[in-house]
Amino acid sequence: MERLRVGVLISGRGSNLQALIEAATNPEYPAEIRLVISNRADAGGLERAARAGIARRVIADHNRERFAAEAHHALRGAGIQLVALAGFMRILDTGFVESWRDRLVNIHPSLLPAFPGLHPQRQALAAGVRFSGCTVHFVRPEIDTGPIIGQAVVPVMPDDDEPALSTRILAAEHRLYPLAVRLFAEGRLKVGGGRVEIAGAAMQNVALFNPAAG
Repeated sequence: MERLRVGVLISGRGSNLQALIEAATNPEYPAEIRLVISNRADAGGLERAARAGIARRVIADHNRERFAAEAHHALRGAGIQLVALAGFMRILDTGFVESWRDRLVNIHPSLLPAFPGLHPQRQALAAGVRFSGCTVHFVRPEIDTGPIIGQAVVPVMPDDDEPALSTRILAAEHRLYPLAVRLFAEGRLKVGGGRVEIAGAAMQNVALFNPAAG
């Protein structure tokens, strides 16, 4: 089986990168991480990649166009077929986004389109929502937009603060991101009309209540 070659862009600790690395240790998983690029030399995710024997590249150029050009060259050179953003905290150049259109995915810790941008968990708590979660989507030039591949829902508890909610969402991210990459690698995603169709997916017709209906 030829596995999908994935490049991952990070800025920090790389916990979602680790989830993808661990998924790829299963020989039946249809994707593998071939290259990790960070815009920060001190990103903890670089050490995770090193331990897994994955090629690493630091591109610390703060110029958006130069960063994009160097990253694009590195990804092409590694034969990357899908680019996954995993805690990448820079806005990408529009040309880069368009050149990887429908081959560039991101995970965001909210149920988009609700609470895009920075501090989505804080936004969710301030809004008083009863559920939050995470979203994997194809990237478009506008921040935290693009066709949605999948979402995971977590409850917001009465005593939650931002760290507590973030931790609960992160656990869901670590399950959702490898699933989304798997669906892409298996060729089961079709983008059309701003939406993603997923071949062979079991959709759940389930009502959730928080607080639980008595």
